[in-house]
Amino acid sequence: MLSDFIPLFLSMVMAGGLALTLLKAAEIFGPKRPNVTKRAAYESGMDPIGTARDRYSIKFYLVAMIFIVFDVEVVFLYPWAVSFRDFIAAGEAGGVLAVVFLFIIILGIGLLYDIKKGGLDFDDLRHQREFQGR
Repeated sequence: MLSDFIPLFLSMVMAGGLALTLLKAAEIFGPKRPNVTKRAAYESGMDPIGTARDRYSIKFYLVAMIFIVFDVEVVFLYPWAVSFRDFIAAGEAGGVLAVVFLFIIILGIGLLYDIKKGGLDFDDLRHQREFQGR
Protein backbone atom coordinates (compact mmCIF):
# COMPACT_ATOMS: atom_id res chain seq x y z
CA MET A 1 0.00 0.00 0.00
CA LEU A 2 2.78 2.44 0.86
CA SER A 3 4.63 1.33 -2.25
CA ASP A 4 1.92 3.04 -4.34
CA PHE A 5 3.20 6.39 -3.10
CA ILE A 6 6.88 5.84 -3.95
CA PRO A 7 6.62 7.65 -7.32
CA LEU A 8 4.98 10.60 -5.57
CA PHE A 9 7.67 10.80 -2.89
CA LEU A 10 10.39 10.40 -5.51
CA SER A 11 9.00 13.25 -7.63
CA MET A 12 8.71 15.46 -4.51
CA VAL A 13 12.34 14.78 -3.60
CA MET A 14 13.45 15.46 -7.16
CA ALA A 15 11.46 18.73 -7.33
CA GLY A 16 12.88 19.89 -4.00
CA GLY A 17 16.40 18.95 -5.04
CA LEU A 18 16.05 20.76 -8.35
CA ALA A 19 14.72 23.90 -6.61
CA LEU A 20 17.57 23.93 -4.11
CA THR A 21 20.15 23.26 -6.84
CA LEU A 22 18.88 26.13 -8.99
CA LEU A 23 18.79 28.53 -6.04
CA LYS A 24 22.34 27.64 -5.04
CA ALA A 25 23.56 27.90 -8.65
CA ALA A 26 22.04 31.38 -8.96
CA GLU A 27 23.73 32.40 -5.71
CA ILE A 28 27.13 31.07 -6.81
CA PHE A 29 27.16 32.08 -10.48
CA GLY A 30 24.91 35.17 -10.40
CA PRO A 31 26.24 38.72 -10.72
CA LYS A 32 27.25 40.44 -7.50
CA ARG A 33 27.33 44.20 -7.99
CA PRO A 34 25.52 45.70 -4.99
CA ASN A 35 25.05 49.45 -4.74
CA VAL A 36 22.95 51.89 -2.74
CA THR A 37 20.04 51.87 -5.19
CA LYS A 38 19.80 48.09 -5.26
CA ARG A 39 19.89 47.83 -1.48
CA ALA A 40 17.17 50.47 -0.96
CA ALA A 41 13.68 49.36 -0.04
CA TYR A 42 11.25 49.32 -2.98
CA GLU A 43 7.51 49.48 -2.43
CA SER A 44 5.15 49.95 -5.38
CA GLY A 45 7.49 52.33 -7.17
CA MET A 46 7.53 54.79 -4.29
CA ASP A 47 10.17 55.57 -1.73
CA PRO A 48 9.15 54.22 1.68
CA ILE A 49 7.96 56.87 4.11
CA GLY A 50 8.32 56.27 7.81
CA THR A 51 9.11 52.99 9.49
CA ALA A 52 7.77 49.53 8.80
CA ARG A 53 6.10 49.59 12.21
CA ASP A 54 3.47 52.17 11.23
CA ARG A 55 -0.10 50.98 11.61
CA TYR A 56 -2.31 50.38 8.61
CA SER A 57 -5.59 52.19 8.22
CA ILE A 58 -8.70 50.23 9.14
CA LYS A 59 -9.76 50.78 5.53
CA PHE A 60 -7.05 48.37 4.40
CA TYR A 61 -8.46 45.55 6.54
CA LEU A 62 -12.04 46.25 5.51
CA VAL A 63 -11.16 46.03 1.83
CA ALA A 64 -9.23 42.82 2.48
CA MET A 65 -12.26 41.28 4.22
CA ILE A 66 -14.54 42.31 1.36
CA PHE A 67 -12.15 40.70 -1.10
CA ILE A 68 -12.12 37.47 0.91
CA VAL A 69 -15.92 37.35 1.09
CA PHE A 70 -16.36 37.71 -2.66
CA ASP A 71 -13.45 35.39 -3.37
CA VAL A 72 -15.17 32.72 -1.27
CA GLU A 73 -18.36 33.41 -3.22
CA VAL A 74 -16.59 32.51 -6.45
CA VAL A 75 -15.12 29.39 -4.84
CA PHE A 76 -18.64 28.24 -3.94
CA LEU A 77 -20.27 29.20 -7.23
CA TYR A 78 -17.75 27.65 -9.59
CA PRO A 79 -18.36 23.98 -8.63
CA TRP A 80 -22.09 24.62 -8.72
CA ALA A 81 -21.86 26.01 -12.25
CA VAL A 82 -19.75 23.07 -13.39
CA SER A 83 -22.16 20.48 -12.01
CA PHE A 84 -25.41 22.26 -12.93
CA ARG A 85 -26.05 19.90 -15.87
CA ASP A 86 -26.04 16.99 -13.43
CA PHE A 87 -28.69 18.76 -11.34
CA ILE A 88 -30.81 19.27 -14.45
CA ALA A 89 -30.49 15.59 -15.35
CA ALA A 90 -31.50 14.57 -11.82
CA GLY A 91 -34.49 16.93 -11.85
CA GLU A 92 -33.17 18.98 -8.94
CA ALA A 93 -32.33 22.15 -10.86
CA GLY A 94 -35.15 24.26 -9.40
CA GLY A 95 -34.23 23.72 -5.75
CA VAL A 96 -30.52 24.13 -6.33
CA LEU A 97 -31.12 27.27 -8.39
CA ALA A 98 -33.22 28.76 -5.59
CA VAL A 99 -30.50 28.10 -3.02
CA VAL A 100 -27.83 29.66 -5.24
CA PHE A 101 -29.97 32.73 -5.89
CA LEU A 102 -30.54 33.09 -2.15
CA PHE A 103 -26.78 32.86 -1.62
CA ILE A 104 -26.15 35.56 -4.26
CA ILE A 105 -28.89 37.80 -2.84
CA ILE A 106 -27.40 37.60 0.67
CA LEU A 107 -23.97 38.53 -0.66
CA GLY A 108 -25.49 41.30 -2.77
CA ILE A 109 -27.15 42.75 0.34
CA GLY A 110 -23.75 42.68 2.04
CA LEU A 111 -22.20 44.50 -0.91
CA LEU A 112 -24.93 47.14 -0.93
CA TYR A 113 -24.45 47.65 2.82
CA ASP A 114 -20.74 48.10 2.30
CA ILE A 115 -21.28 50.58 -0.53
CA LYS A 116 -23.76 52.52 1.62
CA LYS A 117 -21.29 52.67 4.50
CA GLY A 118 -18.57 53.92 2.14
CA GLY A 119 -16.29 50.91 2.44
CA LEU A 120 -15.25 51.23 -1.19
CA ASP A 121 -14.87 55.04 -1.29
CA PHE A 122 -11.13 55.55 -1.25
CA ASP A 123 -11.07 59.29 -1.99
CA ASP A 124 -13.75 60.45 0.44
CA LEU A 125 -12.08 62.56 3.14
CA ARG A 126 -15.17 62.46 5.34
CA HIS A 127 -14.76 58.72 5.88
CA GLN A 128 -11.04 59.07 6.48
CA ARG A 129 -11.70 61.59 9.25
CA GLU A 130 -14.41 59.33 10.62
CA PHE A 131 -12.00 56.39 10.88
CA GLN A 132 -9.34 58.57 12.49
CA GLY A 133 -11.79 59.77 15.14
CA ARG A 134 -11.95 63.42 14.05
